[in-house]
Amino acid sequence: MRWAVLLLTILSLPLIFDAKPLEILRLKTFDAFIETPEPTGYFTVLNITDEDVQREGGYPFPRDRLAEIQYELMDRGAIGVGWVMLFPEPDRFGGDEEFSIALQSLPSVIGMPEVDNGIYPETHGTVIVGEDVDLPKAKGFLENTPVLKDSATQGVLTAPIDVDGLVRQIPLLQQTEGGWVASFGTQVLKILGGGQTYQIRTNINGIEQIRVKGLPPISTDSLGRKWISWVDTPQTTLEEMNVQDTFVFVGVTAKGVMPQLSTPVGLLEPHKIQASLAESILMDSPKIPDYRLIVELAVFAISGLLVALVINFLGVTYGMASALGLIVLTGFGGAYTIQSNLLIDVTWSMIAMVLIATQQFWLNFRIQFKLRQQIKKQFEHYLDPRQVKQLQDDPSLLRLGGEKRYCTFLFTDVRGFTALSERVEPEEVTEIMNKALTIQSSIVQELGGMVDKYIGDAMMAIFNAPIDLTDHENRAILAGQRMLEKIKDADLGVEIGVGISTGYAIVGNMGSDTRFDYTAIGDAVNTGARLESATKDVGVNLLISELTAKHSTVPTTLLKEINVKGKSKSLKVFTPS
Repeated sequence: MRWAVLLLTILSLPLIFDAKPLEILRLKTFDAFIETPEPTGYFTVLNITDEDVQREGGYPFPRDRLAEIQYELMDRGAIGVGWVMLFPEPDRFGGDEEFSIALQSLPSVIGMPEVDNGIYPETHGTVIVGEDVDLPKAKGFLENTPVLKDSATQGVLTAPIDVDGLVRQIPLLQQTEGGWVASFGTQVLKILGGGQTYQIRTNINGIEQIRVKGLPPISTDSLGRKWISWVDTPQTTLEEMNVQDTFVFVGVTAKGVMPQLSTPVGLLEPHKIQASLAESILMDSPKIPDYRLIVELAVFAISGLLVALVINFLGVTYGMASALGLIVLTGFGGAYTIQSNLLIDVTWSMIAMVLIATQQFWLNFRIQFKLRQQIKKQFEHYLDPRQVKQLQDDPSLLRLGGEKRYCTFLFTDVRGFTALSERVEPEEVTEIMNKALTIQSSIVQELGGMVDKYIGDAMMAIFNAPIDLTDHENRAILAGQRMLEKIKDADLGVEIGVGISTGYAIVGNMGSDTRFDYTAIGDAVNTGARLESATKDVGVNLLISELTAKHSTVPTTLLKEINVKGKSKSLKVFTPS
């Protein structure tokens, strides 16, 4: 869990400091999910095409021809005209005066670019409500020829690019040393609203919103930039002029005349960008809330911690499934928010969730792997491989540390070992003993028991630990019977005695902090060992305790009552029928 918190902290740094990769990711996410609204119906784009340029004999058009276009637009019912063009020099054909008069026939806006070492035009009509702000100052502007700038409203033609080289946001107002200068689109909306001033609402972070008379408040980012909704504004041509009751943005689409700018929807001419900006201002869509960063950080922290918690508490399988659900839910929530034109990004939160889930999965995997290896090392020599795998798959079956369990205990001992040692070489004795113990061990494992330990030529086995066995009494008796048969068939020159006892014992890891074994201690364990020793006196090779015989379905026969060491009372002993 602490690693998840550390990872969250590290991942939050680019979110707080708005690192370039995160910013690009955020921008691409917005591009993917912002839904394009329908046009407002207040605007039309007028394209001057290749055919128009060819018909007019080249570009730029004489300004008396522009005057004719202005009048024709008025006659066709236009409510205003935005000339997304520059007129810094007088017309070489002397048409400036005529064009100036035409501009006054309709509310008109002409372009004014931002340039290095430009001039600062006269500013007025801006009211600041809130904190004083000090934004990056404009470099200066290239004004239009005096006769034209006095006949129309000038608006800044600027299209700053984002970190990935695309145009998405345009400042509605730019600060100068003397005041504020409005963008082209802002001037258009001021004309339509019939206002003369702008109200800039600010806070400690910068600009919060801009108000224009007759329009709802316009939300911006802290730098006063408006995100553009790429509305497909209706388009027309000089031949069609379908402009009734709309404000017209006039621009050139003829090849090689106007530069095309890269946008999320492809290459666009400046007048189309300005038209989309005006549409976006009018409908105030999409919105960049000033609380965006707070919300994004909150979603980031909460979602990341939730993923870490569900994996930590539900385990790898259910935890990862739940984490995947949380990631998908966060993604849908983020997409819905953006589609609702509220620009809040959860992409980084989703990436953090994936990374934290991966980290938690890896940590859990390592823990599980180490546990599986520990279980294998401890039990592979004493249990059937299938049982070892069962323990590895479900370690909860193995409750280590000592627990009281009801088990059946089987003890064996080789008879005639001393005499055998006197007859044959030590190497041969070792081989015989290994074969005898291998036979016994394999039978125990086949029947689900665990070989607890070897003590010289003796062996101890446990049935019903560490894995539960409902019929452990039967299994132990069958194991003893098969051992006797297999040892006899092997013709090793030795016999074994088998003692079986059932009862409660403490089972678990026993020993010191540095060395321990999985074993059992208790009266039932001691009884099993005593019964094996008593086989020599009773004259049979397999003795079974009363409790084992009582709960077994294997037919048994009562032999007699015997006294064993450590017991004050005699014991009834049984043997298979």
